[in-house]
Amino acid sequence: MIAMLFTQFAISSFLVVVCVTIHGFGLFGLSRVMHTERARERIERINPLSPRGTIFTLGVVIAIVMLHGTEIWLFAFVYLILGAVGNFEQALYFSTISYSTVGYSDAHIQLDWRLIGAFESILGVILMGWSTAFFFRILTRIDPH
Repeated sequence: MIAMLFTQFAISSFLVVVCVTIHGFGLFGLSRVMHTERARERIERINPLSPRGTIFTLGVVIAIVMLHGTEIWLFAFVYLILGAVGNFEQALYFSTISYSTVGYSDAHIQLDWRLIGAFESILGVILMGWSTAFFFRILTRIDPH
């Protein structure tokens, strides 16, 4: 029992480090794209309520959602590799509801691996908060001065 808890904790910790790294590099890359001298000048002149402002905002949102999707899929593949769920659809669904902290009990994971789902929920809250802070920081740049 203790060995299984240690295994779950080790796998969960590894996934946390990998996902935080993915998220950090993703947001850093997105920020770098917007911090070039030319991009900074164009971003500051965008009217947030214009079509161009809408496209810019949608682009940032899509990039952030893609980061979260990558992290959700990573957990889903791990659930599948561990045999914690029956098939990929169940793994992806369980990962999505865990990451988003919805946590419905209609998707089941083997008891031996449920601690990983709890770690995924904690990670989801942290990364969603990080993304939200990043998103609002970006939006303040296009807000009319």
